Amino acid sequence: MNSAYILKHVRLTEKSNKLSSDYSQYTFQVHPDATKHTIAAAVEKTFKVTVTRVNVANYRGKNKRGRTGRPGLTSDYKKAIVTLKKGDKIELL
Repeated sequence: MNSAYILKHVRLTEKSNKLSSDYSQYTFQVHPDATKHTIAAAVEKTFKVTVTRVNVANYRGKNKRGRTGRPGLTSDYKKAIVTLKKGDKIELL
């Protein structure tokens, strides 16, 4: 798979910002078929860093109601938390 196809976008939340500043861990939303090895390779190729660990979690979409009251569902997604080698950093902004 192409690295642009694997990494959808970086998740910037309070928790992910704290992880990146304290533990050099970055959070990405990834393609549902991506594995830990392909995620690590994509991050290393895209950002020119060394990945030491990848944790992956699958999330189901939540039940929601539209403005007309009809039930709906948000999208399922897969989240990856990538730990980098000490001293490596990804410039996001």
